[in-house]
Amino acid sequence: MEAMRSIIQRYGHKRISLAEAGATRHRSIFNGLKALAEDQPDCKLTKPEVVIIHDAVRPFVEEDILLRVVLAAKEHGAAGAIRPLVSTVISPSADGHLDHSLDRAKHRASEMPQAFLFDVIYEAYQQCSDFDLEFGTECLQLALKYCHRKAKLVEGPPALWKVTYKQDLCAAEAMIKEKISQEICVVMNTKDEESVGHLLEEALRKELNCMKITSTVMDHIGGDIRNFIEQCYSFICVNVVSPDSQETRKLLRILEESSLPLLYPVVVVLVHCFDFTSVPLAQKMESLVWIRGLAKEVKERNILLSGLLLNYSQDEQKLQESLGQSAAIIAALVKERNSALVGQLLVA
Repeated sequence: MEAMRSIIQRYGHKRISLAEAGATRHRSIFNGLKALAEDQPDCKLTKPEVVIIHDAVRPFVEEDILLRVVLAAKEHGAAGAIRPLVSTVISPSADGHLDHSLDRAKHRASEMPQAFLFDVIYEAYQQCSDFDLEFGTECLQLALKYCHRKAKLVEGPPALWKVTYKQDLCAAEAMIKEKISQEICVVMNTKDEESVGHLLEEALRKELNCMKITSTVMDHIGGDIRNFIEQCYSFICVNVVSPDSQETRKLLRILEESSLPLLYPVVVVLVHCFDFTSVPLAQKMESLVWIRGLAKEVKERNILLSGLLLNYSQDEQKLQESLGQSAAIIAALVKERNSALVGQLLVA
């Protein structure tokens, strides 16, 4: 319970109530239902019309499937998500031989979420036998067995897969990275269509044609960057020249004040453009070492910051090559979200 309270506090979750777990799945769910039941002496919550039951090990549930099972439950009393079987189910005999197999086309895998009229599922658990509470795993079956409610089955999306084994964590991490890497916001200091920011934006569109690339102007007074905060986890700041840059500090402050970095790492790339023939590269890199200190500071708040030097050459061919290389580097930083590159000065 203390671990859960610390998670709720750390991530700023609202409207959360906790119920102590039981020794088995069904006993845990029953405890949760009791916390909502008005006939319980310690109940402090309002009894809902519909209750949703879900597994934490299915973290990619989306609002659409929640809505569909709730609407089905309101009509039928019980509803649950299902998915096609990916393997044939067989029944072995007592001596370890094949007894029979099920026709995969006629059966489905029961998934979560499931939704019920509260009175239906609470009554089912109140009547539940000790055997069911101890060994049962299917809530829909309890509604059928004890309340004679045939659940409506709702086809669920592939994202309802269950994180079960250690290797599933790697797959889950990859899915999260893919999801939060679908949009990049390019923050510029000018609206000039011929600026390097707009040129870099176009190069990113070519490099990442499946991603959404948006842009905004951040000036000393305002800059409507907050419009992007809720859906974007990757920011490219173009023409950053000093650690005291108000544009940079403003963006980092807005990100820190939001809940965004609490959930997933936010990538920020500070792009500095100059002609490599006018100033020695080593000298320019030395003048930008402040990026490392700033990166170390914001990494503690889950913001992965790095620098990128772009060759803003007067030679059109060299400029296009540098833009292409910059887009490729940014794409890698956004997709991988590698903390080992935090504070690095990369060159295109």
